[in-house]
Amino acid sequence: MPKTFDELVSEDNVKTLRRIEQTMGSGHHSVFEHGYITLNLENIPKLFAMVLNNEHVYVTSEKSARYTKMNPSPEEQKLYDKWVEIFKKKIRERYPDSTGFMSDAKVQKLAQENARYLISVKTLTTMEHTISYRQLNYLCKWMSDELENSNSPYTPIFDSFEQFISFAKENNLLDERLMDDGKFRSLSLFKIGKEHNAIYDTVYSTNYEASLAYLAQAQRHRTLFYEVNKLYTDKFFTPKILRSDEQLKNEWQEDIHSVAKNIPQGTIAKINERGLSEHFILKLKERLCSCAQLEINDKTKNLLKKYIEETKDTELAKLLSQYAKGSRCTFPDFKCKAPCGFADGIKGERDI
Repeated sequence: MPKTFDELVSEDNVKTLRRIEQTMGSGHHSVFEHGYITLNLENIPKLFAMVLNNEHVYVTSEKSARYTKMNPSPEEQKLYDKWVEIFKKKIRERYPDSTGFMSDAKVQKLAQENARYLISVKTLTTMEHTISYRQLNYLCKWMSDELENSNSPYTPIFDSFEQFISFAKENNLLDERLMDDGKFRSLSLFKIGKEHNAIYDTVYSTNYEASLAYLAQAQRHRTLFYEVNKLYTDKFFTPKILRSDEQLKNEWQEDIHSVAKNIPQGTIAKINERGLSEHFILKLKERLCSCAQLEINDKTKNLLKKYIEETKDTELAKLLSQYAKGSRCTFPDFKCKAPCGFADGIKGERDI
């Protein structure tokens, strides 16, 4: 507009409202990105939080199942409590020194982190979620579209979609013109049956299998893009510390299969990850660490190895090789603010 901002602020409201109508009606929705709304979302299914966190225009602060004792169904609670105690014992057997990094408090948190693979992605959680006025309208439109699809992969959380849309309507936050982006987009988390070619260059696309718990961690890298292309109903993650104990490994698989109908967080998915090489390096600086979830640490380390192999004899491979010597505290361009002194973690060889 030819006017200054101060002139626009002081103009007659009728003119401003007329401009709002014209701008919204023309599909020029970016103007409505300037206003942001912070939502306090209580008692929402973990899967619903993952749906929101897979869209890229947001800020979120979520209650962590890694550090907080969760409250799943009675059936899952029994298994969760059982395995917390088993993990505590296994961790202490593997790392007996409780005076350093592997303190009793740390062991408790690690036991909870691993036991939570058993509990459902429908387990309730709480988070603060900040999105723009425009994005809120788009989300409600995409959720409405899914509600009309009887084969939608989001069926287990349809009631959350309905509640979210009702909340937005009741608080006068929806406008039909703003809900229609004209590009026929949809929620991005599940793209079941879709296939992507693998690419390893300055841009990359890679496919692998990992748990839903892993994905909930990974999707927080908002510079990268994640999709679930297949969800296995009978395939579940086994924590690394159990894999050398055949009896416990089998017992774990038996227990997690017993709650398969609830979609445990340990359910395996086929995942596509896409992004820029420099943003993958940012992921390395976050996830190759003694304090990172072990599954995402190991998946990221394996992807780094694959990336280097696929780009060998290039400057990119040379760049990436700087990050292949261990955890992020070994990187040439990272300085740890709280050194752990945990040798297995620093070398990238830990079991928990």
